[in-house]
Amino acid sequence: MLGQSLGRFIGAAPPAGHGPHRYFVVVHALDVASIGVPADATPAFLGFAMSSHTLGRAVLTATAETPRAGEDTERIEVSRLIPAPASAVFAVLTDPKGHVDIDASGMLMDAEGRPVKQPGDRFLVHMDRDALGDVPLGKYDVEVVITKLTPDEEIAWTVEGRVRPHARHIYGYRLEPTEGGTRVTSYYDWSEITEEWKQRLTFPVVPESAIKATLGILERTVRRRIAA
Repeated sequence: MLGQSLGRFIGAAPPAGHGPHRYFVVVHALDVASIGVPADATPAFLGFAMSSHTLGRAVLTATAETPRAGEDTERIEVSRLIPAPASAVFAVLTDPKGHVDIDASGMLMDAEGRPVKQPGDRFLVHMDRDALGDVPLGKYDVEVVITKLTPDEEIAWTVEGRVRPHARHIYGYRLEPTEGGTRVTSYYDWSEITEEWKQRLTFPVVPESAIKATLGILERTVRRRIAA
């Protein structure tokens, strides 16, 4: 939100229980050192003054959510504008080895399987839990099971390991074509985790910082694949 008397961003404050709100930070590169806009100018005046001097711009998207009183937040969402078509982003996300390429947690070592095409498809991932250091699992294998897949729009999956019953935590991406490319939202939802699993592990297993980093690596991976 903008402080009306401060003239600056003073932090995100969405209403409690209103769900995730998106916040856009737009950075402009200008061809002059100053455009002579006073500090109390309106956003409309600032935009008009910049329009003839803008060389380029970048858009950073973040989300924030305020839970209701007494309500725990069991979902993380992070967004980023990636300057590429949705089809190019989706090609990475449906490729088992693409998941290894963009992993920021350090746990994914390798993957086996064909690109996924529909809910129910699976592929094998070789893991190394020592990267997180939270539990002494070492190296092990899991299966990624696709729970939702709409081409070029959304993909989600859960992970099944050797321990039964499986922990039902969901990872996913939503893709939204927009000016300059595709707005990609990565989410991690552990609202379906049973009490048994909550006693075994601390959730979220993957921190928000790693999810943010994965989006940056995703952009780099998409750029490289397009250029290849």
